[in-house]
Amino acid sequence: MFVDRVRVSLRAGNGGAGVAAFHRSKGRPKGRPTGGNGGPGGSVILRADPSVATLLRYQRNPHHAAGSGTHGEGDLRHGKGGQDTVLEVPLGTVVYDDDGTLIADLAEAGQEVVAVRGGRGGLGNAAFVSPTNRAPGMAEQGEYGREEWFTLEMKLLADAALIGFPNAGKSTFISKVSAAKPKIADYPFTTLEPNLGVVSFDGREFVLADIPGLIEGAAEGRGLGHEFLRHTERARVLVILLDPAETQTDPPEDQLDILRREIAGYSAELGRRPSLVLMGKSDLVGAVEAAQRLGAMPVSSVTGEGVREALHSIADLVEQAEREAPERRGFILHRPLGPTFGIDREDDAWRVSGPAVERAVGFADLTLAEAADMAARRLARLGVDEALVGAGAIAGDEVRIGDLAFEFTPDLSEEE
Repeated sequence: MFVDRVRVSLRAGNGGAGVAAFHRSKGRPKGRPTGGNGGPGGSVILRADPSVATLLRYQRNPHHAAGSGTHGEGDLRHGKGGQDTVLEVPLGTVVYDDDGTLIADLAEAGQEVVAVRGGRGGLGNAAFVSPTNRAPGMAEQGEYGREEWFTLEMKLLADAALIGFPNAGKSTFISKVSAAKPKIADYPFTTLEPNLGVVSFDGREFVLADIPGLIEGAAEGRGLGHEFLRHTERARVLVILLDPAETQTDPPEDQLDILRREIAGYSAELGRRPSLVLMGKSDLVGAVEAAQRLGAMPVSSVTGEGVREALHSIADLVEQAEREAPERRGFILHRPLGPTFGIDREDDAWRVSGPAVERAVGFADLTLAEAADMAARRLARLGVDEALVGAGAIAGDEVRIGDLAFEFTPDLSEEE
């Protein structure tokens, strides 16, 4: 089954917790701090792989997660990092986040993007040793890995896209000029998925994609063609195949107008792409004359008439397009971090949310005075106190961060 668009849930691994531990020796009941850090959680990575042809596996299983880090231990033993999960996707896969922002275009073999990054490991108490605090008893919890939804959309990497009405003969044409073996039958919408074939002749070579039949209104969602117009976006050249058969509702002139209109309606840039018009089934009566009227090249997949000449013309256009735009590279968008935190009213309390504030209070035991003081100073440095006052909070109000609830006391020292 050909699957070219899926929605997936990706979850990063949790970071391991740091630990508070001490090296005890005679005469030193507390001793030197030796608590190790927790290991970072694994990330989920999407990687373009030429051996993957479809997104089918992600339709069957849309949920994927990375491994979590392990906790730190005493004697300065740090936790092990969680294992990354690498998901192979076809070349030409584009990745959208849940807001619809395009974050990656994986057009090159091995190109990858970190979709969700693993949670940070918590610091053990040995990491908090300072000249003024020689024996800290606090340690941080690990950071939870984030879970996000993404849309993966595959776009075929073809040099030329073959476009035409249903039953125009596209599948027959690509089967004659390449090793592709599409389904061929005498009824509309025979082709239910794009076919990709490598055309090799006279020392020349290019990749040709057979796009399922378009009909009028395809750009607005009619018929099957709108599902596959995305596969024309990467093609350097458009090859429009017209059908002169009397069984077609629209004559070749109208077919050409409709197809050009639908292509431009889907994408104005696509409408300006170099194109070649072929008049298929040139062995039919009147086909050659129709080709002459429209300036199209007559071809017949049955007799082979005009096929080699058409292939040379397609190859010429592809080479010209390559010279004018040689680079067809993918890209990774470095997403802005956005606001550090957000403040909302929740019942009779204030809810402060965001990775930075959750990290600031992420201690294993906030009943320890030193941990509570450090958490408060971290929040003040982030600007949480000021933002709460600006939102209308007053001393004594309840503030919630994650599962933690505490009384708002704005006048704290900002020194750590």
